[in-house]
Amino acid sequence: MAPRTCVTPEGRFSVGIHDPGFEVVNLRKNTVISQLGRLPEGQAVENHINFPTSTVQADKTDRIYEIANAFPFRGCTFINSAWADRRAGKPEAVALPSRPNCSLTGALEKWQAETGTKGAGIPHLLNLLPRPILLALAQASTDPEELAALAAKSCTFLYDDGQDGPPTGIAFMETEPGRQMPRIHDHDLYDILGNNPFLPDAYKEVMVLRPGIQGNSEIIGEADSGTHVFEYLRRNSYIPWGHFASNMANDEIRYSSNDLTQADMAGIRHLYYQRIYVRTAEQLGIDLPAKNRPLSPEELETLRREVCTALDKKTSGDLFLNATLWGWNYGFGFAQSGHRLHASHQMIHQQNAMVPKAVTDNSDTPYDCFSCGDLVTDFIREFKATHGKDFFPAYIRAIRTNERTDGIKDLPASLVVYEDENVVLFAPKAQISEWELQLMTKSPCAHILDADTATRTSLDQAMLSGVQALETLGAQMVTSVEFSGRFNTRETGQHLIYSFIPRLPYAPGTFSEAQLRWISGCYPEDFALACRKTLAGKTP
Repeated sequence: MAPRTCVTPEGRFSVGIHDPGFEVVNLRKNTVISQLGRLPEGQAVENHINFPTSTVQADKTDRIYEIANAFPFRGCTFINSAWADRRAGKPEAVALPSRPNCSLTGALEKWQAETGTKGAGIPHLLNLLPRPILLALAQASTDPEELAALAAKSCTFLYDDGQDGPPTGIAFMETEPGRQMPRIHDHDLYDILGNNPFLPDAYKEVMVLRPGIQGNSEIIGEADSGTHVFEYLRRNSYIPWGHFASNMANDEIRYSSNDLTQADMAGIRHLYYQRIYVRTAEQLGIDLPAKNRPLSPEELETLRREVCTALDKKTSGDLFLNATLWGWNYGFGFAQSGHRLHASHQMIHQQNAMVPKAVTDNSDTPYDCFSCGDLVTDFIREFKATHGKDFFPAYIRAIRTNERTDGIKDLPASLVVYEDENVVLFAPKAQISEWELQLMTKSPCAHILDADTATRTSLDQAMLSGVQALETLGAQMVTSVEFSGRFNTRETGQHLIYSFIPRLPYAPGTFSEAQLRWISGCYPEDFALACRKTLAGKTP
C-alpha cells in the first residue's frame, strides 16, 4: 500500500470528496411524543419529527473534503463544506472574539449602589456579574438553587403555575417559516449548565434531555431492556455518510460513569454493534431479522455470523463502507475564557459511524479513505515483514513479563488492571496521556464483526470498569477511541484496541504533544496499581 499522504509524486495535492446520501433503517419500537415548549402565539412545539415511522432517507447535502496529512503519522483532516463555506473568501470571519470587559469589583459596587447593603438577592446580583465570571460560576457551581437561577438567565422557561415550580418547557420562536427554535439568550451559558450534573433534573429535562429539544435528529434505534437508550441519527456532520449517537434517554439520567449500570453499558454498546451489523448486512443484500424494533442479542449474533459468512465469499472491493469509527467523549469542560475544553454534549453518550473504502478525489481518481485503525494494520504488517513474527502476541507477552520502568524489584510491576478470558485492560507502557488505559482482545479480532457475543460482553464490561476507575481516581474528562481493521484484514492477525485518554489538570496540549512527545509524571506500573485498588473498592 502506498504511503498515505495528500502529496502526489507529480507534485499536487489529492483531496478526497464525499457527497454522502444514504438510507437508515428504523430499529426503534416506541414513540414518545412530548411538548418541548410554545411559540409566542401559544402554539405547542412537539417532537414528532424526532420519531420517524419508517426508513430515513438522508439526502445529499453537505460535501465533506478528506485530506490526508502530508506526513502520514499526523493523520487526516476532514472539512465540512457547510461550515467552511460560511467563511470562504471572508478573512474577517476567521477570528476569535476579543476578550470581554470583566470587573467583579465594579459589578459589586453597582449592585450595592442599586440595592443597598443587603441587596435584592441573588438573581439581581447574577444580572450584574461580568460574563466570564458568570460562565465560570456555571461550570464550577454545585449549588442547585444557584444553577437554577443561572439557567433562568440562559433562556426563557415556561411554567404551569407561575414561576414557583420547576419549568415545564422552553419558549420557542420562529426564525423563518417552518423553522422553530428555542428562545436561548446565551448559548454558552446554556450549554455549560446543561452539562453541570448539579443542575436540578427538571431543568436538565426541558433544556437538553427531552427528545427533540436539541434539534430535529431522528431517533432510529432504542435499547429498553433494563435500561433506556436512544440512538440519534446525525445526517450531515463532520463525519461523512452519517454518524450515530447512542444517548442515555431522558428517563435514565446519567452524568457520571459511576452511575452507569452494566445494563446501561450493554444497551449503549448494543446500539453500536446493531447499527454496524445492519448497515453491513444491507450492503451485502442480507435480509434483516426485523425492522421498527431492536434486534435481540440472539438475532444480533445470528446476523453477525451471516455477515461474516457473506464477507468470506466476497472480495474486499464489494463493500463501499468497510470500516468502523467509534468514540466516547466523557465529561465536559468550559473555561471562562470561552475555550471549550472537552466534548459538547449532555449526558453519557457514545458515537459511531462507518468509513468508506475509497471515494474519488478532485482529479476524479480513486482516493483511499482514512481510518485510524489502518495505521495499526500498516504497522503490524511492517513488523511481521521486518521481524518474521506477529506483533500482537509479542505485545501481550511484553505486558505479561513487564518489569518496572524504574527497575525496582520489590514494587508491583504489573500493567494489567482487569482481564477475563477474552480481553485485557492495562496501562500502556508508553502512555500518550498520563493515566491512559488501553483495552485489547486477547485473540485476533480485527473489528467488531469478528467479536462474538462473549467477546462483546467482555469488551463492554472492561470498558465500563476502565472509565469508572478513571473517574473514581478523579478524571472528569476522558476521550475514548477504537482502533480497528478494515473488514478485509483478517489475515493480519490484528487485535481490536480501545484507548481511554483522560484530560488532566495542568496538562494542556503544548509544543511537546504537538511533536508527539507525550509527557508523564507517573510510572505506568503505579498507575495500574492505583486502578486495580480502585476497582477493588480501596483507596489508591
